[in-house]
Amino acid sequence: MAERGPYAKGVAKREEILTVALEHFARRGYDRASVREIARESGLSQAGLLHHFSSKQELFLEVIRRRDDRDGDPVNHRHLHSVDHLIAAVEHNVDEPGLVRLFVTMSAESVDEPSVARSFFESRYEWLRGELRADIQARQDAGEVSASLDADDLASLMVAAADGLQLQWLLQPEKVDMPHRLKTLWSLMTQSGNSTPSPE
Repeated sequence: MAERGPYAKGVAKREEILTVALEHFARRGYDRASVREIARESGLSQAGLLHHFSSKQELFLEVIRRRDDRDGDPVNHRHLHSVDHLIAAVEHNVDEPGLVRLFVTMSAESVDEPSVARSFFESRYEWLRGELRADIQARQDAGEVSASLDADDLASLMVAAADGLQLQWLLQPEKVDMPHRLKTLWSLMTQSGNSTPSPE
């Protein structure tokens, strides 16, 4: 029981660091964010921050993972995601503009050259497409979605729509209803499951 106090303080301090880091990464991007400044605003020295997170890259990835923990963690959990879960995550993201801004910015920046961030996003997209593909295939088996449509194509399109809507929403939040538009796209996809293909 004596260890719970220091342990709880350590967890709380990590959460404080992640909250501060989120704001810095979202506002300045990865390259311009300062570990020294993040440490200062967290009430730590740079060495103290590096006691919790061994590098700037680790800190950044933990910020992104905290976002994914709310949506289904691609590293520690499997087969948790679905189309419904994706839509629910987009609904939740409306209340998390900082996380959305960080994700959009860093996923775009990660394509420039090989890096830990690029590997993370490549793995994340591969995981997410696989999860959605499995869910869509199950819905095809149930007759909810036309079997003539490629499940991998549909999964990729849903991910692309979700990411694209996030960017539009960041630019014009008062005009873009992300959950509604993603639901509309999915509705169009599922409607095809109720129609009988015409004979060749």
